[in-house]
Amino acid sequence: MEQHLSVDRLVTYEIKVQGTLNKKWSDWFGGMTVTVQSGSNDAPITTLTGAIADQSALRGILTRIWDLNLTLIAVRRIEADEGEQSRND
Repeated sequence: MEQHLSVDRLVTYEIKVQGTLNKKWSDWFGGMTVTVQSGSNDAPITTLTGAIADQSALRGILTRIWDLNLTLIAVRRIEADEGEQSRND
């Protein structure tokens, strides 16, 4: 079955960077949720999670990460059915 991407809805992304960002950075990153966890070797990893309007907005967030000189670890698109499934578990 062929899957088409919709361009008329927000898409949720999870972006992981090395280091610690305070939750106060949420507004600067378009209202994304900011969480910090310990990674391997107890190195902190900050995860930004939230809805992003389009590819241009995603690029803007990635540019802000670049401007802060943060090391990008991962960018993951969270499918709508994946989020619903985790809420039902």
